[in-house]
Amino acid sequence: MEHLGTELRSTDSLSAGNPGTGSLSIGYGRPHQDGAVLDLFTAWAHRTPDAPALIDGEQVYSYAELDRLADTVAEALRGRVGPGDLLGVCLAHSVSLVAVTLAAAKLGAVHLPLGPRPGERRLRAVAEQLRPACLVGEPDLLPPGGERLPLDLPTAGVVAALTSGGQVRVPVGTHYAVLTSGSTGTPKAVAVTEPALGALLQWYRGATGLGPGERHSLLIGVAFDPHVQELWAGLTSGAALVVAPEAVRWDTGALTDWWREAGITVSILPTPLAEPVLGRPWPAGLALRHLVIGGDRLRRAPGPDVTATVHNAYGPAEATVTTTMHTMAPGGDHGAGAPPIGLPIDGVVVLVTDEDGRPVPRGTAGELRIGGRGLAAGYLDPELTARRFVDAPAGVVGTDRVYRTGDRVVMRPDGVLEFHGRLDDQVKVSGVRIEPAEVEAAFERDPQVRRAVVAAEQAPTGGVRLLAFVHAEDGADPAALLDSVRPWLPEQAVPSAVHLVERFPLDANGKVDRQALLADVAVPDAVVADAVEEGHGPVERTVLKLCRELIGRADLGPEDNFLAAGGNSLAAARLLEALENEYGVRLRAPLVLRQPDLRAVARLIEERVADLAATA
Repeated sequence: MEHLGTELRSTDSLSAGNPGTGSLSIGYGRPHQDGAVLDLFTAWAHRTPDAPALIDGEQVYSYAELDRLADTVAEALRGRVGPGDLLGVCLAHSVSLVAVTLAAAKLGAVHLPLGPRPGERRLRAVAEQLRPACLVGEPDLLPPGGERLPLDLPTAGVVAALTSGGQVRVPVGTHYAVLTSGSTGTPKAVAVTEPALGALLQWYRGATGLGPGERHSLLIGVAFDPHVQELWAGLTSGAALVVAPEAVRWDTGALTDWWREAGITVSILPTPLAEPVLGRPWPAGLALRHLVIGGDRLRRAPGPDVTATVHNAYGPAEATVTTTMHTMAPGGDHGAGAPPIGLPIDGVVVLVTDEDGRPVPRGTAGELRIGGRGLAAGYLDPELTARRFVDAPAGVVGTDRVYRTGDRVVMRPDGVLEFHGRLDDQVKVSGVRIEPAEVEAAFERDPQVRRAVVAAEQAPTGGVRLLAFVHAEDGADPAALLDSVRPWLPEQAVPSAVHLVERFPLDANGKVDRQALLADVAVPDAVVADAVEEGHGPVERTVLKLCRELIGRADLGPEDNFLAAGGNSLAAARLLEALENEYGVRLRAPLVLRQPDLRAVARLIEERVADLAATA
């Protein structure tokens, strides 16, 4: 199935299949096909034992070698970790990560990907609230206590921290669990069954033609649920997973160079990384056939020079990664606006409803609700499950319950869905869903903080950034407050800046007026222009101006460090792109981020410009 958009169809059972004006906003994907998960990997390990399964730089592991390594891990944990037990994994992209993921499946355990740096306090909260039977990672990272079991893995020093019983009840048949941001200040754990994942992978392999001889990137952040899709898609198709080097997450030039050098044929990218790629001339010589983009609203379509089929994917973790897809074939004119989120994939039911859960006419905005094969079992919190997973409306077929996404969408007369934002305060930063309440709760753990309010705004250079407004005791230091929340939060949830306030403005309903807070700290263009004059020389002034806009701080000076001042991976990627556009100098993110301050960054650019001039 080379071009997915020609294969998907949406029908409306309540209006005799009539997609015209006045029909209800209900859509159905094609009938799904069930698919195995672990059994398919095992089959490939026996069928093509010497085929490459994982490529990490110069290291290549065959299907047979990866299978044996996973067996070794499983045997070490057998009797300590069993069916239905939560197994948390705190590892970076590597053969060790993949082997432990496979071992969890071999044991029937529930894989809980947490990422290599989940934050000490966040990890401790997970351990206390979910009480996983086992956490795998580096010893210094894992919470203290319990038995430590060394694991024989290529990543030196990895251990399994074992606990004794008492874990949160996991729904029967759960294959993996993934954390999403929680409005109560603690993360929510979504439980996804093997049939739901298997059906997704069956569809995805057909949509991309993924199979032996293909190379799929292993790039998505480990704690982000599309990581599960890309990892298992490679392992169940006979293709090779290729571990992305760290630099590609910061530098679009490094990313496309890596695609070419590694021969990547299918890749998944988070939206904030994909948009700069689509905004540049498409590189020549790529083997890339399919590029799947998801995690945030895509604001640009591929240009006619793009030689890969580009898919704009949408889906919450509560519906197994991908729910709808809009496919854009190479060389086409896909318009200048934001692409739609498309049609439901195989086995998925989508409906747009009013506040009472009744389907609205097509063309009318409402809340997107999702049902069908890909629906998760629910949260590990039964009460939360009951609130968000509700009965399907009468007359909807193919599902008896639906998940309330909180997303505002419109279904066009042709059944295609357009995304129109959130119905609540939840936002996406760098492709990750963030509940401001979780960030606020992290600040309010500090005894100096009386109250915290977090608001999101569009950054001047694109994307979303978070700002924290804190009412604290006298003498509180904004930088110290920011440092105190980092261990509790994923990188994307750490605000760009902290503003101390004496009071919070209220709206007509008595709620905190976040827009008024943002307006109070908005930096007039004239102020930024005056501040730029602090720099010595045109390059330093340009670097300061760009960093102030990207980080949202007009007080940045030449001696400030980019990361310490609130910069993150997305801001760094945009800085590198802007500097290349301005000076024609291509810098690597690690080199820039190693500079002690912004003045040193400016000197680095001046040196490179001089080198280019000397060789011209």
